[in-house]
Amino acid sequence: MARQFWTTAEIERLKREYADSHTPTLARSMGRPIGAMYQKAQALGLYKSDAYLAGPHAGRADGVRGGATRFKPGQTSWNKGVRGICGTHPNSRRTQFKPGRAASEARNYAPLGSLRISKDGYLEQKVTDDPSIAPARRWTGVHRLVWEAASGPIPAGHVVCFLPGRRTAELEKITLDALELVHRAELAHRNHPRSRDPELAKLVQLKGAITRQVNRIAREAKEQSS
Repeated sequence: MARQFWTTAEIERLKREYADSHTPTLARSMGRPIGAMYQKAQALGLYKSDAYLAGPHAGRADGVRGGATRFKPGQTSWNKGVRGICGTHPNSRRTQFKPGRAASEARNYAPLGSLRISKDGYLEQKVTDDPSIAPARRWTGVHRLVWEAASGPIPAGHVVCFLPGRRTAELEKITLDALELVHRAELAHRNHPRSRDPELAKLVQLKGAITRQVNRIAREAKEQSS
């Protein structure tokens, strides 16, 4: 399924209506999954208003809803006195923080769909919580996600790059027309200092010519002396 990106008009509507709207209803009217609505609202720093939270759609306890499953005064929980039972189940163990990493990972945890700026200045999105993958690898460049959504998997030996002058970390500006697919060899050529600076390229060529001449003179002098 093709990735559906947010338009400026949709973002403005979400900012305008999210605080006081029933999210499932708003999602249906905008043709968006509910999860996508919550993720985008979180990325934009949007919250429900106090008036909405006090209303019937917020689902907060009003003394009636949830009464059948709510703990009663004096009721004993099923796991009272049982220690370690959660840690014995394979699914529980698989997602537990490992020794020595719990505090830092819990403090730095970001939910799926979160956005961040990488140390190289690229906008990245969190795509997995798989504990077998290093934390840094759980994020993927948004420019790569945009390309794959439109064109499929990136071929081996290739990378997705911004066109000259189009690089940005603004989500709305990372569009397919700002990107291109290039081979790694071509990218290395582009990034080489000689490709970036024509004057440097001339100096490198001149240095090579001088070195060859020096080597030739030294070789001829050696031959004459022998």
